[in-house]
Amino acid sequence: MIDPAASQSKRPPATPFPHRHLIGIAGLQPHEIVWLLDEAEQWIGFNRLAAKHDDRLAGLTVINAFFENSTRTLLSFEIAGKRLGADVVNMAVAQSSVKKGETLIDTAVTLNAMRADVIVIRHDASGAVQLIADKVDCPVLNAGDGRHEHPTQALLDALTIRRRKGRIAGLTVAICGDVLHSRVARSNILLLTALGADVRVVGPPTLLPARIERMGVTPFTDFDAGLDGADVVMMLRLQRERMEGGFVPSPREYHTLYGLTSERLEKAAMDALVMHPGPMNRGVEIDSSVADDIDRSAITEQVEMGVAVRMACLDVLTRGRRGIEGWS
Repeated sequence: MIDPAASQSKRPPATPFPHRHLIGIAGLQPHEIVWLLDEAEQWIGFNRLAAKHDDRLAGLTVINAFFENSTRTLLSFEIAGKRLGADVVNMAVAQSSVKKGETLIDTAVTLNAMRADVIVIRHDASGAVQLIADKVDCPVLNAGDGRHEHPTQALLDALTIRRRKGRIAGLTVAICGDVLHSRVARSNILLLTALGADVRVVGPPTLLPARIERMGVTPFTDFDAGLDGADVVMMLRLQRERMEGGFVPSPREYHTLYGLTSERLEKAAMDALVMHPGPMNRGVEIDSSVADDIDRSAITEQVEMGVAVRMACLDVLTRGRRGIEGWS
């Protein structure tokens, strides 16, 4: 008779990240998030070396298919792939067949036929990344889709906070500004609440999603009250390109009510960390005096952590394709 306990003990340990794709933070367990952050830690020191090259992805092809404009995220993924030794191809959507009327599914089928080993996708429509992931044979990594999610941004933000504050659990994080249109806010809310942070969302009523408290956050429309005692102040860009109608009277009035100034920052904790996913609208959601404060601002550190996080994600998602034992 087989002893069930003995049989179970012989099973190989579960893969620490059992997901084929990284579409969002939703669906990840807290221990999986922490494991990804730990994986990214190893690349921080590596990226500070004079010679920054690793061959673990040699022979693999990474396609960066960005259907939406990007500078930081695209460059970060390109650098990450090349530092790992991959062949990186940036898809120029402005010159692609998408502009000629090709459907997203046809594009996915075309990319799949090219035998890419991982596809990084950015798209202005929520759900587009999942649609492509369902049609291809390789791992897909979401670099931002509509108002849905931006998982690697949340991971790099969490890594930045953890390195600066030593923890995430128990911290009070105020996410301020255009929460309604922000996939960055959504991914950060999912991640930070999963890891035990007390998350506030702060902004004008027109820029806070209805029933946002269902995500486990506390909404504030009074900026000063939302900042009170916060350990981390995460400012968001005012996304005027996604707005249809009068969400805010004017950038000047928005700055008066919801712009982060040195005086306003005094409402937060004395050692509050200031963050921004970029690009910044200086003088609108944040003053230069705050953004460039070397003691309080972690904005450039966020960019550095972004490369490390994306290297970790590319490494993890391709382990099965590289035949590493225990990964499918």
